[in-house]
Amino acid sequence: MALPLDIRRANERFHTRTGWLDSRHSFSFSHHRDPKNTHFGLLLVSNDDVVAPGTGFETHPHRDMEIITWVLDGGLVHQDSEGHSGVIYPGLAQRMSAGTGILHSEKNDSWTLTGRPEHHDPVHFIQMWTIPDESGIHPGYEQLDINDELALGGWTTLASGMPGHGNQRAIGIRQKHAALHVARVRPAETLEIVTAPFVHLFVARGSAELEGAGALATGDAVRITGAEGQRVTGGSDGAEVLMWEMDAAISMA
Repeated sequence: MALPLDIRRANERFHTRTGWLDSRHSFSFSHHRDPKNTHFGLLLVSNDDVVAPGTGFETHPHRDMEIITWVLDGGLVHQDSEGHSGVIYPGLAQRMSAGTGILHSEKNDSWTLTGRPEHHDPVHFIQMWTIPDESGIHPGYEQLDINDELALGGWTTLASGMPGHGNQRAIGIRQKHAALHVARVRPAETLEIVTAPFVHLFVARGSAELEGAGALATGDAVRITGAEGQRVTGGSDGAEVLMWEMDAAISMA
């Protein structure tokens, strides 16, 4: 049985480091395999990636997966086989539905598309995968700048397939049992997390304190089964927090 509140520290995550990529994985990914850590709720992948300039993920395939990318620093170039391309930047939410199959690349070479001078800065982003509630859909892509909503404070719905979020300005995902929210929590500010069967809380940067879990640092995550509106408070430097709300889980039967 899953623990009601399972804290995963940043230094406990699987770590991939190459000449161009520094990546930490919340769940089993690539050659990192742990049969006891394959997913939580409907969330299969939550990777914290830093990619060196002029490099990135070459063209590769995906199928039947909802992929959400959230950039923390820098610019990430997306190109796919459906003809979509662009630079993802902080505050711009992006979703790619792999559906029946899609090819895409992600690179830190945004000057080639923007016309700006060549830079030498890494790009830092979180990429998250959840299964769709329907397989075999046509591949799709959506992006939305939510910087104005973030500036208002509190939780902002970044992506959702839940019927109850239909009137919110957020990118859509093909999963009616999941939603992703983000907050830039100011120092000492307190927010309530959602009440849901499964909540995955990730501190993307900064520090915070979660009721019942204590202090959380950059890269720490908490998996909450049966969340009941626990409170999260920003640390001395504030925090950027990603919160998955899920009312179903992957069946392993």
